[in-house]
Amino acid sequence: MASKDWKTFLIPYEQAVEELKVKLRAIRTEFRRKNDYSPIEFITGRVKEISSMLEKANKFAIPHDRLAEELEDIAGIRIMVQFVDDIDIVVKLLRGRSDMRILYEKDYITNVKPSGYRSYHMIVEYPVNMAQGVVNIIGEIQIRTLAMNFWAVTEHSLNYKYKQSIPENIKSKLKEAAESAYQLDQTMLDIKDEIKDAQKLFEVKSALVSRIMNDILFLMSMGKIQEASRFQSQLNKLIEYGDVSDLNQLHQLVKKEINRFK
Repeated sequence: MASKDWKTFLIPYEQAVEELKVKLRAIRTEFRRKNDYSPIEFITGRVKEISSMLEKANKFAIPHDRLAEELEDIAGIRIMVQFVDDIDIVVKLLRGRSDMRILYEKDYITNVKPSGYRSYHMIVEYPVNMAQGVVNIIGEIQIRTLAMNFWAVTEHSLNYKYKQSIPENIKSKLKEAAESAYQLDQTMLDIKDEIKDAQKLFEVKSALVSRIMNDILFLMSMGKIQEASRFQSQLNKLIEYGDVSDLNQLHQLVKKEINRFK
């Protein structure tokens, strides 16, 4: 296939990756705007390199005119979550979507690979609206924890270095690391509620600080520089040492001052 043909072939995959990243990030935004905990931490996506596609096609004897049907990960989306049980939540969210069709799923968390690899894969069919009409592409969505992802990226790099023939001593160390990552995920799951509470508190505090800052700037725009500077000094101290109730109290004082000068 000529260089120009490859570029044309990959256009719907590139569009699918960009669309899916936007749509799935919107889920995270929706949760956050409702002040709910989001099971999605962050999302990445990529279109497979031509060299990687050809290497995989050769390995599995896939004819070039069958790549779109038989190569399932040309378009790849990776969803990272904080906790193992968030994976189930994300899977259910994806199953309920009407903008893609799930062809099948591969659970490498329940059925861990011999190498220690853990992840949840969903092979989906996704319609892309092109100039010539709708093109249905096949793509892969991977859902995994941050610990699983760290291990998987490391293994991938080593596989690339050793041409899929990692030395046995390194394989052994990788397997140990995979178990350590699994234990980390289990420990984090045990204190999930505490972590969520801490994150929620941080978000509430950050939102309050932003509101107070906006009001202080409004005071300055009214020409009340001395009052604004006094509140700014109080805010600086509370950012470091204050709690939510202290910030709420300061917020009310700033609001009161603004109303007094209006």
